[in-house]
Parts: sequence; C-alpha cells; structure tokens
Amino acid sequence: MSSQVFLASSIIVVLVIAIPILFLATGKLGPKNKKQKEKNISYESGVTKSIGNSNNPFSVKFYLVALLFVLFDVEIIFMFPWAVDVRELGWFGIVEMFTFMALLLAGLIYVYKAKALTWQ
Repeated sequence: MSSQVFLASSIIVVLVIAIPILFLATGKLGPKNKKQKEKNISYESGVTKSIGNSNNPFSVKFYLVALLFVLFDVEIIFMFPWAVDVRELGWFGIVEMFTFMALLLAGLIYVYKAKALTWQ
C-alpha cells in the first residue's frame, strides 16, 4: 500500500513542478507576436472590411433544414446493421424495418404538409 501512495504522491509532485516549468519555457522560447495593425483586423475569405452588422440573426429555416437533414440522415445508421443481419432476423426484422421506414415516411409527409421547407 505504501508503494502506491509513494508513486501517486511522486507523480503529483512531478506534475506540479513540470507544468509551470513547461509554461515558462514555451513563453520564453516561443515566437514573439509583434503588435501590428494588419494582424489585428478581421479577415474572412478575402473580405477585408465587414459589411453590415455581425449580430444579425440567421433565419430559423437554416436551422430547420439542418435538423431535418440530420433526422432523416440518421436513418441510414439504423439501416446498415439491419441490412447486414436481414437473413438472421427473418420476417420479424423485415416487418420491423418497414415499420421504421413507415414512421420516417409519416414524418416526411408531416414536414411536407406543414410546408416547413418553403422559402418565402
């Protein structure tokens, strides 16, 4: 028991000493950033001056399309293992998968009837 306590305490002591030394060494040996005007301006895909306010909210439709994509794309994750074991599952597996696909189809019909994907 004492060897385990000695090992744990020595690891803690080494970490308490090594971590600050490593931080100081990287601060002293690492490259120094000079304060330059060009480095402090915003730059995104070639546009040097931003247009408009950056706090404008996105339309909810973008999030809705992304969420629906993820929802209907996850079905593939459930279909691959089913396709591998379809012979072992037998008729119960086939009925179960068609029930799952019917529920997904019902969700897709609901989204279509609710006109959730119209962009007006």
